[in-house]
Amino acid sequence: MKRAFSASAVALAASLSMLYMSGSVLAEEIKLRIASGHPVVQTYVNLMSTYFVPEVSKRVAARTKHKVEFIEAYGGSIVKVADVLEGVQSGIVDLGGYNFGFEPSNLPLHAFQVMLPFGTMSPVMSVKIVRAVFDKVPYMSKVLEDKFNQRLVGLIADNGYNLGTNFDWNSVADLKGKKLAGAGLNLKWLEYAGAVPVQSSLPEAYTSMQTGVYSGWIMFPSGWVQFKLYDVGKFYTETGFGAITWHALTINKARFAKLPKEVQDIVLEVGREYETLTGKVNEEAYPKQLEQLRANGVTVKKITDAARKDWANAMKGWPQQKADELDKQGLPASQVLKLTLEEAEKLGHKWPVRYVIK
Repeated sequence: MKRAFSASAVALAASLSMLYMSGSVLAEEIKLRIASGHPVVQTYVNLMSTYFVPEVSKRVAARTKHKVEFIEAYGGSIVKVADVLEGVQSGIVDLGGYNFGFEPSNLPLHAFQVMLPFGTMSPVMSVKIVRAVFDKVPYMSKVLEDKFNQRLVGLIADNGYNLGTNFDWNSVADLKGKKLAGAGLNLKWLEYAGAVPVQSSLPEAYTSMQTGVYSGWIMFPSGWVQFKLYDVGKFYTETGFGAITWHALTINKARFAKLPKEVQDIVLEVGREYETLTGKVNEEAYPKQLEQLRANGVTVKKITDAARKDWANAMKGWPQQKADELDKQGLPASQVLKLTLEEAEKLGHKWPVRYVIK
């Protein structure tokens, strides 16, 4: 009996060992490096740190046998603003939040809302529009996986874009010859206004405006508040360029594949919630941030409908030009821009000038 029991025990132990090795009952301690080139004061990075990271950790602990520990690296401590895509691709970081606008060569179509200026100023509506486009055009997510070794975790809405300056202005003609900053494609908005566009990024904005590198920025109000640009730019004009969803949170595809299935599901689940939250938080914060600017001595005003229409008219041929340019590269640009126009209108947006994409 003793020998039989021992044999059975050995068999059971062997069986459990195989289960353990297969991962069925293996509890993993998972470390994930999450990063952004922007600092944590920026809304989307703040939500990475205060919502995405703790929610994933909490749900993994509550619903699985595993434990996730995040190593957070924001403000360019591991990857700079324009290097996050490559950082996730190579595995230097596991997850990264970044702006498609800083990847004009790698992802020329992904900043597509910028190609249709004067879109919705609602970040909630913006992220819904872009999500609809991603869902209807598989290329948008597939290229991240196939070419850049990463999987989309969540889209990221920005607040509505306007123009902050260190001088007062009322018409598009007042901007002619002025050096004004932007990022990526939105530099074209400035060009069509007759301004001198300067490529820049938020971490360098304060010093650049202070030293006269440029006199203003295409910027959402949260950027003007969080980076204290109200010290160097006392005029903030609501031009209504639109709330642009052109950031994303992605995860290295190979690292994602190694995660236990239940952890994968939680990462994607929280990612979609984070996506929605970027729209909600930005929308709720917008009027409060305008008040903060006023409290810091900034003159906040809106351009007239006529001035807005003049600016839009100056750019009315540009969306078709961009569609033609990207279509020739084999990208579904016309499809994406048409969808964006239609999805915005379904949600009630009215364009000051209705762009036509053939």
